[in-house]
Amino acid sequence: MPGIEQPPPPSPPSSPPKTVTHRWLGRLLAQRGPTSNPSRLIYGVIAIGALLAAESGLHASYLDTIASAVIAIGLFWLAHAYSNVLGRRLLTHERLAATALWAALVEEWPLVQGAGIPLGALVVVWAAGATQATAVTVALWTAVASVIGFELIAGIRSRATPRELALDMSVGATMGLAIVALKVVLH
Repeated sequence: MPGIEQPPPPSPPSSPPKTVTHRWLGRLLAQRGPTSNPSRLIYGVIAIGALLAAESGLHASYLDTIASAVIAIGLFWLAHAYSNVLGRRLLTHERLAATALWAALVEEWPLVQGAGIPLGALVVVWAAGATQATAVTVALWTAVASVIGFELIAGIRSRATPRELALDMSVGATMGLAIVALKVVLH
């Protein structure tokens, strides 16, 4: 009817209101969180964490420790890319193509980036003048903290309840502490 205002249509259900902390963390995570192939990023962190746990500064020098870690992660990277291409070729009967190899290497690159997190910590602690054993320990705990941090990111991005977030953190801590357990068992 003319002159009578109609009520606005119902709005779609909205997500819970965001606190300032949620908005700030959301922006930070959007900029810094894993975005392309995050499973490989996490795998790289865990792989180098396990390698450093097994080594625990046993090499004669920092350069030997870093070189062995770089060679190991390079081998993991190449192995993942190669096995993806070869596995696909076995299923599809395709011929080997340089473009397929390159695409697989690019897809698996986050594995190297993930390894760079604990290795970066190792280099920073080395530059600060700490002993090699201390630097390896810091890099190992950086790997543990990274896994827990990625769980936190996943929980926050999924808008987990506090209880669900506690579960996320527990799973990350368990995985991280498995890396530490490797060091304890081997040394």
